[in-house]
Amino acid sequence: MPVYTVHAPVANGADLAATDKFVFVRDGFHFWAAVASVIWLLWHRLWLALIGWIVVMIAIQFGMSVLGASRGTIFTVDALIAILMGFEAASLRRWTLSRRKWRQLDVVVADDEESAERRFFERWTGRQRGLTNDQYATDRGGPPPTRNIPGQPFSKPPPPLPQGGIIGLFPEPGGPR
Repeated sequence: MPVYTVHAPVANGADLAATDKFVFVRDGFHFWAAVASVIWLLWHRLWLALIGWIVVMIAIQFGMSVLGASRGTIFTVDALIAILMGFEAASLRRWTLSRRKWRQLDVVVADDEESAERRFFERWTGRQRGLTNDQYATDRGGPPPTRNIPGQPFSKPPPPLPQGGIIGLFPEPGGPR
């Protein structure tokens, strides 16, 4: 199954209003990045990677022609670089997103991008409940609920304390331990 990383822009914050800007990057081999590297890099707006790819390809072509390599050797090297580009395309996208100050929110395993989005947003909205006015969320830092609200399941009076008023291993205040 493919693995997707989920990225969000830091400037907008990762909240429910910015979900349309989230980017899902599939890990693995990208066929179109290997076949049409320049077009793929332009399509995903990976400008520095495009410049680096052009410089590397020109340097390799020039260096191999100066060394007198045959056309078959040059073609083999170009094919190997294309395969490398196909395998590293996702890493280039993640690197560019991190340079643009995007942060990685999660890693999702799913069959396709739509399933990855569904899985991610189910988990992510479950974690975001405390940030909105959700009555079912539990605030761990707040005071405990009171018992004197009628109609709530925890509004039963507490059980009476034992004779000495202490519950635990030491029944007498100030007694020996």
